[in-house]
Amino acid sequence: MIPTTPLLARSDAWSDARLLYALEEVVERELDRHLGVAKEWMPHEYVPWSDGRNFDGMMGGEAWRQDQSKVSEVGRISLVVNLLTEDNLPSYHHEIATIFGRDGAWGTWVHRWTAEEGRHAIVMRDYLLTSRAVDPCELERFRMQHMSDGFEHDHRHSMLHSVAYVAFQELATRVSHRNTGRESGDPVCERMLARIATDENLHMVFYRNLLAAALDLAPDPALAAIRDVVTAFRMPGHGMPGFERAAARIAIGGIYNLRIHHDDVLLPVLRHLKVLERGGLGHEGLRAQEELGLFMGGLDDQAVRFDERRAALLARRAART
Repeated sequence: MIPTTPLLARSDAWSDARLLYALEEVVERELDRHLGVAKEWMPHEYVPWSDGRNFDGMMGGEAWRQDQSKVSEVGRISLVVNLLTEDNLPSYHHEIATIFGRDGAWGTWVHRWTAEEGRHAIVMRDYLLTSRAVDPCELERFRMQHMSDGFEHDHRHSMLHSVAYVAFQELATRVSHRNTGRESGDPVCERMLARIATDENLHMVFYRNLLAAALDLAPDPALAAIRDVVTAFRMPGHGMPGFERAAARIAIGGIYNLRIHHDDVLLPVLRHLKVLERGGLGHEGLRAQEELGLFMGGLDDQAVRFDERRAALLARRAART
């Protein structure tokens, strides 16, 4: 139980440094829990190496053609987006290491998280190239451009905002990976992405539990941070080349869209944390709670309209074929 006083519950009583210190014990406990449940796995075991062959160029092999890919068109688009997102790990590590620090339990978690995330890019690239699922030249050019641009998330200057963001973002990533695997049409791809999604779920639980502790410790500023993150949420890959067009294809394909974002990402975290039911709030917390409730209602309305447009579009496509 983290002790609080009326003074410390006020938003102006908490600096990032004080919050980092106050939550250190929670981070240590969550790190121990994470290490106890995380399963060791080897990226090379999820790659169909026997399917691999040389590409054209220096090795004098066969050039890539789209008909060589075993995955569906929308699956291929989503795989590229997901891998480019994972590729930007150096920027993500810099972001969270700068905010959380490199010492103590915080630093141990930052490095562990980075090591686990690194496996995701390794196994995805190995699968994509070995199975010839995507154009390797296009993939590398996108990677160079995306990583050269770097990444800064929208709330990087606040520790509470950063914790709130990753609590939702890790779940969004898990959902995207799982749905991409199901939509890919390749059982090997689905198995690989399910393994990655398991990691992402454990990361989400870590950050969600940390956010719960922050809500108990500093309810008003924590709830305000959640409101800010939810109402302005963007996936970390939003700056990659062609993201808007790819996101539209992914949305129509049922991998990640407004309905999924509302039902499978935002609502589960908000309900688990009982964000909209919390009492004992000050003016800042009550205002954030009210604004968050209004936003979620509006987002649900938008999702209904999106579902209707998507159904009509899919019906027209089915009629043409």
